[in-house]
Amino acid sequence: MQTDYVQRFLFEDLDIRGRLVCLTGSWRRMLDGRGYPEDIATLLGHATALNVLLGANQKGAGRVTMQVQGSGPVKLLVSDCTADLKIRGMASYEEAMKSNVNERQLLGDGRLAVTLEDAKSGQIYQSLVPLEGETLQQIFEHYLSQSEQLEAFLRLYADPGALCGLLLEKLPRADERDPDGWNRVKHLASTLTLDETRDAQPYDLLTRIFPEELMRVFRLHAVEYHCPYDEQKVKAVLRGLGRDEVEAILAEQGEVVIRNEMCNHEYRFDARAIAELFAVH
Repeated sequence: MQTDYVQRFLFEDLDIRGRLVCLTGSWRRMLDGRGYPEDIATLLGHATALNVLLGANQKGAGRVTMQVQGSGPVKLLVSDCTADLKIRGMASYEEAMKSNVNERQLLGDGRLAVTLEDAKSGQIYQSLVPLEGETLQQIFEHYLSQSEQLEAFLRLYADPGALCGLLLEKLPRADERDPDGWNRVKHLASTLTLDETRDAQPYDLLTRIFPEELMRVFRLHAVEYHCPYDEQKVKAVLRGLGRDEVEAILAEQGEVVIRNEMCNHEYRFDARAIAELFAVH
């Protein structure tokens, strides 16, 4: 049963396209060891779903990074997705937070930044929009209206076990094809629930939601959590700092600790490890 995927589809007679993402195992791996409160996990899940929906529409090599920076208890949300749909993400937040607050209260005022990196050309494109809306879903719909200039319909769901995102985009000739088509599929899409997506084949799920519509379903793309433990890369960073600076940190703290918040990895080097690090260079 395929549950970590993004599925692209097109309504043949309506000039409306869509993408559906559902993550279970890869999402649980992203949360593993984080200890996020449920509302923080839900917010990061929404951001991750959005990021995969964007990444699935990119061609060629590269990555899409989405950052939400706010003045509220959640200071930073980061979600990263490569062109081959390898994902990672994290949330930075204040430990003491009020309960029963909505997403906008968690985020406060701030901005959404979406960065598209083209690995082949080396070019980087970034869009910045203010946080307009009460939910991350509404904030992102505002971003889509500005960046793609297409009317969009979005649904996001997440809990610590699974996440789901459904995006519909109204193409320019949609009203010519069927004046009622956009309203009809939006109404049907609004019936989707998170529990429906767990352990469901995407084609079966889509045909159940849109039983009367003719759809073209494209190749299914697998999504994978990818944030490997890379001690060699960290050692290269320490060598770049230089022996004097690293040994000064060692003398002050008794060990050198490097923490990768994005991947939730911690690298520790004692005096012997530092001596070996610089002895071979």
